[in-house]
Amino acid sequence: MSATQKFAPAGFGRCVTEHGLAALRPRLLAEPPQLPLVPGRSDYDLNPGMRPDTAPALQPAAVLLPIVRRSDPTILFTRRTPDLARHAGQVSFPGGRVHEDDLSLVETALRETAEETGIAAEFVAIAGFLEPYETGTGFAILPVVGLLDEGFALLPNPAEVAEIFEVPLDFFLDSANRQRHATDWKGARRTYYAFKYQAHYIWGATAAILVDFADRMVG
Repeated sequence: MSATQKFAPAGFGRCVTEHGLAALRPRLLAEPPQLPLVPGRSDYDLNPGMRPDTAPALQPAAVLLPIVRRSDPTILFTRRTPDLARHAGQVSFPGGRVHEDDLSLVETALRETAEETGIAAEFVAIAGFLEPYETGTGFAILPVVGLLDEGFALLPNPAEVAEIFEVPLDFFLDSANRQRHATDWKGARRTYYAFKYQAHYIWGATAAILVDFADRMVG
């Protein structure tokens, strides 16, 4: 399969079902960057005037972008519990900050996924990586794209996860579903990406990572 071959959104979803990792890998970074992460994408892409004059020391983190290999592939998300100190109630990918004993950023993403959702690492095949993403809250996040085989069991951590749900992959590949919203934040107007699927509102860093992913898949 050619890395430059293009698919209509629905066509690419079928391609993932049929070809699995071979459909994803040509469009992703093959190797994870080393620490310290140097973000290629950020919250400031849509808000360049809000970038601080002095670059902050970013905390490294990793998330798993889990594509469930169903007849119509989906992307799996968590919704955080409403009483967390950071990003309470928001939709996110499973993941979190690097721990000292993590051997790699991939291990961070898989460990956090197992802790938050109960999905064991053995069900995840790593397809590749997206550009590290900088958040306005001081994190440098490596998105790890994985293909999740059916048969996994969900055991959400009630201290962190209020809900686990899936959204069709093709929904995010259709640019018509991509929105830009704005709100006042720290005394300035901040613009951000958002997706609305049924009752689920996906925004901020998670939505921006999905935009990067979709652009790679169909562009």
